[in-house]
Amino acid sequence: MNNHSKVLFMSRAAMIAALYVILTMFAAGFDLASGAIQVRFSEALTILPFFTSAAVPGLAIGCLISNIITGCNIFDIIFGTLATLIGAAGTYALRKHRYLCTIPPVISNTIIVPFVLTYAYHLTGGLLYFMLTVGVGDVICCMFMGQALIAALMPVKKQMFGNV
Repeated sequence: MNNHSKVLFMSRAAMIAALYVILTMFAAGFDLASGAIQVRFSEALTILPFFTSAAVPGLAIGCLISNIITGCNIFDIIFGTLATLIGAAGTYALRKHRYLCTIPPVISNTIIVPFVLTYAYHLTGGLLYFMLTVGVGDVICCMFMGQALIAALMPVKKQMFGNV
């Protein structure tokens, strides 16, 4: 990878991280960014590894910054970021499958985040309830909004992401 490619990669990752933070702050304004019922609009960006590998670190960094800014518990900062990183890496691994690539972020968040809600925040409701609520929020954001985002970006993918 030459210097130009490295700078382009880091620039894309930074822009994706910034977008993630902005969308999370927007969702936080409606009290949807954290808690038992989450519809974190920024999670729709977890489809971006479908287009570029720079999205994987960009999403993880964006989630990390978002979790710090919104005052999350240290375990949420660590494991919430890990859930987004795993989901983004899974999307990248399935990048040749447009409809399947939205599934990894849903699975990683549905499995990891309920444990954070239960054991880090001591919320009442139980793991299965949190798996349901987090899972539904991620289906909305990652699958429905994510597929809409893929459809919107497909016509301009070469201009935005180069040869993908």
